[in-house]
Formats: sequence, C-alpha cells, structure tokens
Amino acid sequence: MPKSLPLALEMLSSDHRKVEDLFEQFEEMKEEEDASRIVIAQRICSELTIHAQVEEDLFYPWLRENMDDTELVAEAAVEHATAKQLIAEIMPVGEPDEEYDAKVKVLSEYIKHHVKEEENEIFPDVASEEEELDELGQEMFARKAELMAEMGMEDEMPARRERSRSDREARGS
Repeated sequence: MPKSLPLALEMLSSDHRKVEDLFEQFEEMKEEEDASRIVIAQRICSELTIHAQVEEDLFYPWLRENMDDTELVAEAAVEHATAKQLIAEIMPVGEPDEEYDAKVKVLSEYIKHHVKEEENEIFPDVASEEEELDELGQEMFARKAELMAEMGMEDEMPARRERSRSDREARGS
C-alpha cells in the first residue's frame, strides 16, 4: 500500500472519487424520475465548479511555480474552461431530455480524462513536495469551505487535518 498523499493531492483525489460516484449514481438513475436525476446532475456541477475554482485559485498557480513542464497545467486549465461550458448548459435545466443526459455523459467522460491526467501525470511529478503540499492543502480546504458556504452547500468534506504530515512525524505520532 503506497503511503498517503500530501494533503493537497489527497483532497483533490477525494473530490475526484466523490464526483465519479455521483456520475455513477446519475447513470444508474437514467430510467428513474427526472427530478432525482436533476438533483444528482446539479450536485455534480456544483462539486466540479468548486473543485475547479480551488484548483485555479491555488493549485494551478502553485504548479506553475513548482513544475518544470507546465504544459500539462495549461492543458488542464483549457479542460476546465470546456467543462465549465458544459456545466453552464446542464445547471439551469428544468426538464431533462435526451440531450441533457448526453451532456452529463460527455461531461463525465471529459472529467475522467482530466482526472486521469492529473492523477497519473501531474500528481506523481509533485508528490515529493510533501511539506509545501500539506500547507497548500490547508489553504485549499479553507477555500473549498468558503466556496461551499457561498453556494449554500452542506459540508460533506472529511474533517480537515490540523497538523501537517511533517508536524506529525516530528512528534512521532
């Protein structure tokens, strides 16, 4: 079992799993009532909006300063812009139709690609910067909590770790 990720990467990975689960729920509900599917789709869009904002405000600027090859960061930012366009088309719908389901499906596929690149190419490149990523993770948790409050979303995040990994190691805990 690999050791745990630095806090910033752990938080982003946790967000990725949450959205993947929501996309699965949406797929499983395709034959069910529209209102339930809309609730799930809107939750997906809200989660992705907050996640993207945290990455754009804090994670991507940090990556640009700490990665040699920032081409992946530029690509991720472009992917965010396209995802936001789909989110803007999904969020306001009252009655989902075939096109609505198709947009959610395309968003799902797009996000899977984005997550794969982040977790397989970007994260391994920076994971050794544990102390900085633990500190950045604290800032990211705080920013995410602010954005959730602004959007009126309940806090489903795991409790934030108060001490960084290096603090725990120094104390031998």
